[in-house]
Amino acid sequence: MSCLRLRPKRTNSEEQAWQESLRKVAQDNGKRLGLEGDSDLRFLLNGGDLIKVRSKSWQKNRFIKLMEDCRTIGYPSEKVFKREKTFLIDDINSVRLGRLSDGLKKYTDPSEEEKCFSIIFKGKEKNLDFMASSKEEAQQWVTSLEKVVNNTRNLSKKQRSEHWFIEAMRKADKNKDNKMSLNELKIFLKQLNIEVADIYAEELFRKSDTSNSGTLEGSEIKEFYDLLTYRKEIDVIYKKYAKTDGEMSTTDLLNFLLNEQREQATMESALKLIEKYEVDETAKQNKHMTKDGFLMYLQHEEGSIFNPAHSSVYQDMSQPLNHYFISSSHNTYLMEDQLKGPSSTEAYIKALMKSCRCVELDCWDGANGEPVIYHGYTLTSKVPFKDVIKAIKDFAFKESKYPVILSLENHCTVEQQKLMAHYLISILGDDLVTKPLGNTMPTNFPSPEELKGKFLIKGKRLNKLDAMFSNNNTVEEEMVSEEDEAEDCKQNDQKAKPKETKIKLAKELSDIVIYCKSVHFSGFEHSRDNQAFYEMSSFKESKAFNLAETSATAFIHHNMDKLSRIYPAGSRTDSSNYNPVPMWNVGCQIVALNFQTPSKEMHINQGRFVQNGFCGYVLKPEFQRSLSSQFNPNSLTIGPWLQQKSLHVMVISAQQLPKLNKDKQNSIVDPLVKVEIFGVPADNASKETHYIKNNGFNPVWNEKFEFPIHVPELALVRFMVEDYDSTSQNDYIGQYCLPLTSVQNGYRHVPLLTKRGDVIPSAELFVHVMLLDRQ
Repeated sequence: MSCLRLRPKRTNSEEQAWQESLRKVAQDNGKRLGLEGDSDLRFLLNGGDLIKVRSKSWQKNRFIKLMEDCRTIGYPSEKVFKREKTFLIDDINSVRLGRLSDGLKKYTDPSEEEKCFSIIFKGKEKNLDFMASSKEEAQQWVTSLEKVVNNTRNLSKKQRSEHWFIEAMRKADKNKDNKMSLNELKIFLKQLNIEVADIYAEELFRKSDTSNSGTLEGSEIKEFYDLLTYRKEIDVIYKKYAKTDGEMSTTDLLNFLLNEQREQATMESALKLIEKYEVDETAKQNKHMTKDGFLMYLQHEEGSIFNPAHSSVYQDMSQPLNHYFISSSHNTYLMEDQLKGPSSTEAYIKALMKSCRCVELDCWDGANGEPVIYHGYTLTSKVPFKDVIKAIKDFAFKESKYPVILSLENHCTVEQQKLMAHYLISILGDDLVTKPLGNTMPTNFPSPEELKGKFLIKGKRLNKLDAMFSNNNTVEEEMVSEEDEAEDCKQNDQKAKPKETKIKLAKELSDIVIYCKSVHFSGFEHSRDNQAFYEMSSFKESKAFNLAETSATAFIHHNMDKLSRIYPAGSRTDSSNYNPVPMWNVGCQIVALNFQTPSKEMHINQGRFVQNGFCGYVLKPEFQRSLSSQFNPNSLTIGPWLQQKSLHVMVISAQQLPKLNKDKQNSIVDPLVKVEIFGVPADNASKETHYIKNNGFNPVWNEKFEFPIHVPELALVRFMVEDYDSTSQNDYIGQYCLPLTSVQNGYRHVPLLTKRGDVIPSAELFVHVMLLDRQ
């Protein structure tokens, strides 16, 4: 069943014309995706029957198909008289073959493994679980969906913009005659998130209606698109440098790259940009760049604010593990809050696919002798320990090859601990580090490079590591203190001194803790004199922030040869997050945040790790690694960290900001832009533009800001776009955060991300940025 059947009954000739029109639409959109005539695309457009799985008893046949727009998938609603349910290809995060989701594991038989697949969405949208009639059909669905998802992601900015524009136009074409009347044009402009005076709409319409027919069609619609998307700011920049017959020659482009973009460009690199982005063949042959080619360049990675050289691993990965900031998650198993939210293997998969390299496992005794993971002393649901380890094994190294730390919070009895050790060893196999690298007792951490593809266990250990190199490794189970974090959550009171709880530790679990042995923190001096390099402490946020404030330099030196893990206070029952920046300022590596909670803090975390190929490891600045360093972020003195700079930012314009209330046709945003700096206290700052009334399509600000920067190596820049509201808090539109060291100078486009960190396909900011030495 598809939406076509819900339309009013047509005559045969009308139906044939309608079907032909839809075929043409599908053909055009397939061409736009680079999939014209593709068999996988045709398979999705034809659609097919699948069993949708929601529970043991709710497994129903559904006809699923890709709509002719090639970006919407439709299937019948469960509710009578409801139109079809739909979702966008853009909203799909991934498609997974097999019984990998929690639902399919629970509600289908293992014998159906090869017939099952799941569609995983970005954001909070629940997975869709399906079962096909055969393994070949399931494979066909997964292959076809992945192809369309990937091709949609790889559309150029121009293609995305045109695709988005045409779809909005089709929605405004109420009588489906492929023409646009003035009234439809006004509806269309509101769908584009722009409200204009009738006189302006009429002027645009009149200029485009060259045939004077009273409607726009064919080339007139293209003319209207060009008028509407005309960007005066690009025109001004282009004309300044287009000195050769009104176009940019290779020399003109080189001048632009050297003078405006401050790049170390050559004639050869300028020519490569022309070859890559010029859309006019004649101009390309003349080694010229037209304005269209120039805009294409600006909208791709070379014209992005983020340095494309940093989108792959570029840092030295051969330093000891503790010399890196490590992307780290807290309560990784939770999908929502930590009082009654669901626990899920999916939460681990999502964190790992965001290059998280340290995940937490809260382990408790489960029924039938099987250990489970959940948030103790709460109503959160439970997930089998074995299932979590399998999911981690399957997804740990898909986005990053660098090591993953499994942070165990162990509350299990000895018997179930032995089973935990068995699962870790049998499932992770040779990828689990069960002894130090090399044949002698190490004196320092191995590097991320040496540990590629490996798992490290963080937890309690019964004896010192050097016992493995002697004949004295025969200790049996002993009582050890429970993890501080569990005590904190149980107490849920930052002022109360937690009483130490003891648990018996199984030797089998103890023996696989190699480089990350958990120990209680008793002060920096005590750690320096008594702790081995592999003995690490976890700090509740209040304790860590206090130490960072009162003993910053000592904390930095502590982290020069040891690891520190910071975790949110137990009082954060809503799974909110603390600001990670002060912790990075004192060199803490494992700054654990609630990945499941979209927040400013998670945006900053994503910004910190977007560099170095988004691999989850970022090399700390040299002054946080050198033993002679006396760096203190709170009271800056002269040293290699102090580089007096001025960051100049001009917020010029934005393009195609999303409507916040898509259901309300008249809802138009009033956007403003905040530019924020996060780093050492002396660098923290925020400035904002005025708001533009009723224009989310192409607002222009042209506002300049200046920020003094003292420690650029620790600074992050965040661009935040909000919908202004005079009576309540501004609404979130989009944001982008990146390290100052990854910012490219000059005229740059800034991508915008959703609250959950996914790219908003067509939206972007246009800015001019310059980082200069301060006199």
